[in-house]
Amino acid sequence: MFVDQPTLWSNELRRLATTVVYRPTDLYEHGVKARFQRAAIAAADRVVATSGAVLTALGVPASTPSLVLPNGVELERFILTEDDVREDRAVYIGALDDRFDWNAVREMALRLPEWTFDIFGPGQAAPEPLPANVLLRGPVSYDDIPLILRRARIGLLPLSDAPVNRGRSPMKLYEYLASGLAVVTRETDVLTDDPDTGVVSYGRSRSAADAIHVATASASPNLPGSAAAAAAGWSEKARRLIGFATGGAS
Repeated sequence: MFVDQPTLWSNELRRLATTVVYRPTDLYEHGVKARFQRAAIAAADRVVATSGAVLTALGVPASTPSLVLPNGVELERFILTEDDVREDRAVYIGALDDRFDWNAVREMALRLPEWTFDIFGPGQAAPEPLPANVLLRGPVSYDDIPLILRRARIGLLPLSDAPVNRGRSPMKLYEYLASGLAVVTRETDVLTDDPDTGVVSYGRSRSAADAIHVATASASPNLPGSAAAAAAGWSEKARRLIGFATGGAS
C-alpha cells in the first residue's frame, strides 16, 4: 500500500497490507499534516521521497529503507515533434496560489516586452497590475496542455519563497523539457542551473530578468532537454517504485 498524503494515514492501514510505503511529495513541517506524517514515518515499512530535501527533512529512522525518486512525465502525451511552430512565448501552467511568484513574472515580462507570457491555471490574479504582455488565460484542460507547450519556447517555474517549494520536484519541469522548451526556474535545494539541458535558474546568482534573457538564447526546440526528460518517464519510475516496495532493486 502506498500513502502519498499524510492526512490519509491511519494505523488501521497496517491491517490491510503486509507492506506500507509512505511517499510524501512535499515538505510538511507544521500543523496537522506534520503530525500525521510523524505517525506515518514511525509505522511505515519503507519511505520514498520525491527529492533529497524532502527525505532529509523527514528524519526517517536508520532502520527504515528509504529512496529518493523524483516525479516524472507522461512521455507519450508530451512527446516532442520537430515541425512545431515555436513563437516568442513563455508559458506557465499550474495553480496560482501562494507557491507562485507574480513579482518574478512581472520582472521577466518587463525585460522582454516583445515576448508574450501566457499564464494558465486556476487561482487568484496578481495583487498588482501586470505588464500588457502577460496574459492570464485561466484554467485549461489537461488534454490541451501538450499543444500549448509546443507553441512556446520557454517554460516558467516562478516559485515563491513559500517553505513548501524548497523540496518540490515539479512534474512541470519534465513536461516542459519533454515538449522541447527551455526552462526558467527559481533556484531551490532541488532545482538548479543545468546548461546541458536548457534549465536556467535565478534567485541566488542572477535575477529573474537576467535568467529569462539567458534562456532566450537557447535553441528551440530544446532537444537536449527533451532527451533528458525521456529518462524520467512514469513507466520507469513505476518500475523502480515497485521494485523498492517489494524489496528488490531500485
